[in-house]
Amino acid sequence: MVNLGFSIGDLHFKNPVLTASGTFGYGSEFDDFINVSRLGGIVLKGTTLEPREGNLYPRMAETPSGMLNAVGLQNKGIDYFEEHIYPRVINYDTNVIVNINGSYIEDYIALAERVNKLKKIRAIELNISCPNVKMGGMVFGTNLDSSREVTREVRSVYSGKLIVKLSPNVTNIVDFARVVEEEGADSVSLINTLLGMSVDVAKMKPSLSTVTGGLSGPAIKPVALRMVWQVANAVKIPVIGIGGIMSASDALEFILAGASAIQVGTASFIDPQSSVKILEGIESYLLLKGFSDITEITGFINRTT
Repeated sequence: MVNLGFSIGDLHFKNPVLTASGTFGYGSEFDDFINVSRLGGIVLKGTTLEPREGNLYPRMAETPSGMLNAVGLQNKGIDYFEEHIYPRVINYDTNVIVNINGSYIEDYIALAERVNKLKKIRAIELNISCPNVKMGGMVFGTNLDSSREVTREVRSVYSGKLIVKLSPNVTNIVDFARVVEEEGADSVSLINTLLGMSVDVAKMKPSLSTVTGGLSGPAIKPVALRMVWQVANAVKIPVIGIGGIMSASDALEFILAGASAIQVGTASFIDPQSSVKILEGIESYLLLKGFSDITEITGFINRTT
């Protein structure tokens, strides 16, 4: 048997495979394809205070080795979440994490207070890095002072585990990881999507209604991996790796570089069973290599170079 578990403080995860917010809905969308409870955790679709329609179509575009999205945090708001989504997701036998988003710091505070009352939700992912909303989003995640303030204010009202999702669209992501750690983050997840764009040559116009959007998929993996490695070597809190993870091999690269866990995102659009396949691949790798605990390989490259 192989121990795949890891912990964020006193919150235990049965394995290191989580889903990335915005790519897995609320879990039920995948019930026909996998046993969602097998995963270490699911990070739900981004939630805001008020309902959001999102950006105008077109808001997704395929790119070489990736995709651009500018969905714009479309969701029905926290009231709907509490009434309709929460009663359903708590039936999963895994950690359910709510991704919260706001246009103003007051929005984040109010959301954190609301989620704090939902006793079966033991962690939130503070999204200060979304690159495709006009207000808030990346504004907080690309300014050190704003990142510090929003993390501090949310920490003051939220008693569960606080995971802060970092933006890659900065000069030095390590600075941001250290700032949120100082202000009480229990973990960091990275990276959110890279800001990019695409032009439809036939129509002679941008592929997205917003012109720019968030780039995800295999194209961003080397950048994400480098940033995860840098951050894992700079902070003491657990790091969750995100970015172009399509296979168990991809996931293992992040873990060997220092990530305690990973999130599967774009891969779920291509193969809805990808998260479970990645989990099985990680376990097979550990057995093949003769390891009994995943912590034996977490950050392994840093101990051998």
